[in-house]
Amino acid sequence: MTQVYFIGAGPGDPELLTVKGQRLIAEADLVLYAGSLVPPEVVACAKEGARVADSAPLNLEETHALMMETVKAGGAVVRVHTGDPSLYGAIREQMALLDRDGVAYAVVPGVTAGFAAAAAAAKSYTVPEVTQTLIFTRIAGKTPVPETEGLRALAAHGSAMCIYLSAGDPEGVQAALLAGGLAKTTLVVMAYRVGWPEEKVVETELGSLAASARSNDFTRQTVFLILPGQSEADAGQAKSLLYDDTFKHMYRK
Repeated sequence: MTQVYFIGAGPGDPELLTVKGQRLIAEADLVLYAGSLVPPEVVACAKEGARVADSAPLNLEETHALMMETVKAGGAVVRVHTGDPSLYGAIREQMALLDRDGVAYAVVPGVTAGFAAAAAAAKSYTVPEVTQTLIFTRIAGKTPVPETEGLRALAAHGSAMCIYLSAGDPEGVQAALLAGGLAKTTLVVMAYRVGWPEEKVVETELGSLAASARSNDFTRQTVFLILPGQSEADAGQAKSLLYDDTFKHMYRK
C-alpha cells in the first residue's frame, strides 16, 4: 500500500497542479511542502484536520521523521515539490530513506518551470530542420557540474536549452554559450518566478543576456530559454510538415 506520494506542484500557479496531485493533497493526513518555492495556495486544498507543514527550515532527517510519524500512525503523506520532482527535485535521498524503512511511495509528475516559461512566452523549443533537441542544465555553482556537461560543451550542439539555477551568474552563462559557438543574435527568453503573481518574461538576444538580466534584477528564481533559429530574422523560415497538404500519413489520404 502506497503511503507517501511525491507530487510535482508545478511552477507556482495553483491551476497548473495536476488533477491527480490535487486529489492526493486533499486526501492526505500530512502535507509537507517546500514553502520557499511552493506557494501556500497550492496546498490550500488540504482537508480539514490535515497537518500542513513547511519543509523549508527542515533538514532531510527532520522531514523524514515527520513523514514516518504519519506513516506509523497509518496515515497518508504527500511531499510537495516545486515544478516536477524529477528535475533538481532532491527526491533520491528521500526515497532512499523510505526504501530503508520499507515504506511504499510513488511519484506524481508536475509542470516544470521550463515548460511553463515556454508557454508564457508562446515559444516552441523545437524548430523543424533547425533543432529537435532540448537540453535541461545549469551552470556550475555550489553544486558542481561534470566537465563534459559544462555550458560551453553543451552549447556546441546548437540545440535548444533551458538553463536553471544560474541567474546569479548571467555573465558566466552568456560567456559560456558564446564560447560554445552560439550566435550573439540567438533568441533568449528569461522567465522570472513563472506561474507566480509577480511573473515577468523578457525576450533578448544572447549578446545582451547578462545586461538584460541585471537591468531586470533577475538574480534568482529565473530560467533562461536558449532558442536557436527563433530570432526575428529566422521567423517563418521553418515550418512543420505535419499539416502540409503534401505530407501523407495513415490518417490522411
